[in-house]
Amino acid sequence: MSKSLANKVAIVTGAATGIGLESARVLAEHGATVVLADIDAAGVERAAALLVAEGLEAFPLAFDLTDEAQIAASVRQVVEKNGRIDIVHNNAAIQTNAQRAGDRDVINIETSAWDAAMAVNVRGPMLLCKHALPVMIANGGGSIIHSSSGFGLLGEVTLTAYGSSKAALINLSRFIATQYGKSGIRSNVVAIGFVLTQNAIESTPQVVKDILLQHTLNPALGTPRNIADVVAFLASDKSVFINGALIPVDGGFTAHQPSVVHFQELFAVAGSNQL
Repeated sequence: MSKSLANKVAIVTGAATGIGLESARVLAEHGATVVLADIDAAGVERAAALLVAEGLEAFPLAFDLTDEAQIAASVRQVVEKNGRIDIVHNNAAIQTNAQRAGDRDVINIETSAWDAAMAVNVRGPMLLCKHALPVMIANGGGSIIHSSSGFGLLGEVTLTAYGSSKAALINLSRFIATQYGKSGIRSNVVAIGFVLTQNAIESTPQVVKDILLQHTLNPALGTPRNIADVVAFLASDKSVFINGALIPVDGGFTAHQPSVVHFQELFAVAGSNQL
C-alpha cells in the first residue's frame, strides 16, 4: 500500500469501534502515526493494541469531547509525544440507545438529548479544531475531515437533534476552510450513509436494512472500509485542491428523488418507464 501519509500525525475521534477504528487503521496503513481518541478508555486501549498487533503506528488517548480542558491537555500531549498534528478526523458522535430514545420528533424530543447531541457532535469538534489548528498552522497546515450524515442533509421523522447537529457540523467545516484555507488548512465533510458496522449488523432490524438498501443506488450497503478509504484520500495530498467540500459517501442514497422506489415498482407493473 502507498505510504502517502508517511511522517504525518493523525487524531481520530470515536476510534474505539466502527468507522473510527477502521479510519484509524487505513490512515496508519498509509503511513500515518495515528492517535486513537475516545471517551471509552478501555475500548480505545483495545483498539490501539489491535492496530499495533497489525504492525501499525497507533496510540490510545482517552478524553471527553465535552470538556475543553481535557481536549486542550490531550492536544498538548499529542504534540509533546509526536511533535506535530497533520490530520484531524472528527468522527465521534453520541448515538447511545438512551440518546436515541430521547431524540425523536420536535414535540417529543427530550431537551437533554438535544443538548447532548450539540455538545458532542458540534461543540466537541469545534473545540478540538480550536486547539489543534494553531499546531497544524505552525507546521504548514493539514487536513481536517468531519463525519456528517445524510441526516444532516435531509429531514426525517425522528433523530431531530442528531440531524441538526450534523447539519451544523457541515457549516462549521466551511467556516474553518474559509478562515484558515490561506494558512494551509483544508476542511472537508463526508456525509456518511448507512454503514454495516458490527453494531449496525447486530442491532438494526433486517426490515430497516431492507428499506435502506432499496434506496441505495449501489447493489449493497456500505462498509466501514468504504468510508475510511475516502477519509484517507481527503487526508492525503492527492486531494490538495478539495477544500470546504461536502462529499456524500452513501452509495447514492441522497442522489435520487425520494419517490424513485415507488416509481420503480409502478414501472415494473406497467412494463414501461414512460410517465
